[in-house]
Amino acid sequence: MQEWRIYSKKADFSAIGKKYGIDQVIARVIRNRDIEGDAAMDSYLNGNVDSMYDPMLMKDMGKAVDILLDTIKNKRKIRIIGDYDIDGICSIYILFKGLLFLGADVDYEVPDRIKDGYGINENLIKQAYDDGREVILTCDNGIAATEQVRYARSLGFTVIVTDHHDIRYEEIDGKKTYILPEADAIVNPKQSDCSYPCSFLCGAGVAYKLMQELFKRTGNEGKEREFLVFAGIATVGDVVDLKDENRIFVKEGLKQFKETDNYGLRALTVINGLDDKEICAYHIGFIIGPCLNASGRLDTAKRALKMLLSKDKYEAERLAGDLVSLNEERKSLTAAEVILAEKIVDENYTDDTVLVIYLPDCHESIAGIVAGRIREKYYKPVIVLTKGEDGVKGSARSIESYNIFEKLCECSHLLTKFGGHPLAAGMSLKEDNIEELRKYLNEHSNLTKDDLTEKVWIDVPMPLEYINEDIINELSLLEPYGKGNEKPVFADKNLIIVSFMRIGRDGKFAKMEIKKNNGMSIFAMCFNNCDGLNEAFINNKRISCTYYPEINEFRGNKKLQICITGYRIEEDI
Repeated sequence: MQEWRIYSKKADFSAIGKKYGIDQVIARVIRNRDIEGDAAMDSYLNGNVDSMYDPMLMKDMGKAVDILLDTIKNKRKIRIIGDYDIDGICSIYILFKGLLFLGADVDYEVPDRIKDGYGINENLIKQAYDDGREVILTCDNGIAATEQVRYARSLGFTVIVTDHHDIRYEEIDGKKTYILPEADAIVNPKQSDCSYPCSFLCGAGVAYKLMQELFKRTGNEGKEREFLVFAGIATVGDVVDLKDENRIFVKEGLKQFKETDNYGLRALTVINGLDDKEICAYHIGFIIGPCLNASGRLDTAKRALKMLLSKDKYEAERLAGDLVSLNEERKSLTAAEVILAEKIVDENYTDDTVLVIYLPDCHESIAGIVAGRIREKYYKPVIVLTKGEDGVKGSARSIESYNIFEKLCECSHLLTKFGGHPLAAGMSLKEDNIEELRKYLNEHSNLTKDDLTEKVWIDVPMPLEYINEDIINELSLLEPYGKGNEKPVFADKNLIIVSFMRIGRDGKFAKMEIKKNNGMSIFAMCFNNCDGLNEAFINNKRISCTYYPEINEFRGNKKLQICITGYRIEEDI
């Protein structure tokens, strides 16, 4: 059950609207995103590459750049070690291409999800040593690799960690002690003593800032901008907040995407039928991104990197086809495991506030996706565990009121390895500790009924008659949408459905006409849970709904319509 709430944040919306030439409705939405003051408002509406922060504000940035410049000068050999997801793939691409341009002797390695697990490990370090590499540069991992970094340095490696994940800590007598690897430089804006203004970059964002400073120091200032599209893709794909500098990465990256000469990206766009569409964050998050991720889930992320790095159009197209096929396989596997997970929850854990689900035969690469689907259905924190080659591995997806990373820090004695963020994490543990982990997390969850009720925040309770083409066009100023800058939610009540028609495959979707008491009517689309709307139509019931306004353009004719995102039959309110 969802709880609808209306934002009540205050501001002089009339004055804001006049100053920036926007409707008061748009001004209200921006204020609801916690944007206050002229500087923040101007950055939100007009921020561009020139508005980005100085990379040197990031702790150890100077150290990392000095080491890399010295490494290039003295022809020492660099091994980049990344991650197998979309953020890791894009991070490796940025660092590898940038360092190659600067004349570095550089290569890269991506952990195998099954054989190596997440991040840098002893086998990868030994392999780099045997290959004669001298400098290890991590991206999108490394901040939790204290033992691994110590091992690398014992072999004589210089180690630079670039990462964005939360930093592990131990809490003793109420005081947190943060645990950092003993690397030669650590570039991670989440360090407590780092002054970088945007601490929530993704891994590729951190890699981009490193290349930005490297290019500046070598007289190639601005050259890094060719990587904006990859930083933008990773920012969307890794689901970090689309605020501040991240918003610029995505806005500018999407502009680049339209004109990219990267054979791999172009091939993925064409094969997914997007070549004639205006690419937005949705396409990255739900179509392009999953294809890149699929390589690291069911095969190797090196396939995606090979595609992105390919200088041969036909090779890139072949590899893009492979990724799309892998993604279809991933979808099928996920659907089957979600059904099994739901059965386990319904039969065993209905009273649990934190769901710990053991699916021993589940492909560990899809555990996080399954956890996300279960979280969506039950609106509870979820950990999905699978049987690995060496113990049990798991992925967690959480809700806003439950910091899963902090909770894992509390029970780290039950885990062999873990890392992540407040809303998503990964872990390893012994099979014997699964039940103890479930009990601990539930006994110490402190989650209330209110915490476990999903909140839908309505930006403006806007009557349908207020909708016009100008407002809909102005909504584009708020894009890109995503975590931290969600698509606006509007609402109206006392609506009558005067016609209803099933559309789409298996009639899953609906098209209808909605009317108000004053006679005003508008067409509406619904893509989720349409049965209740059909029932309201048949029984002549009025509804309240949350919606997003759109323009439907067909053969040159434009019509206003809404997309219904949630509804209630008014007698149930």
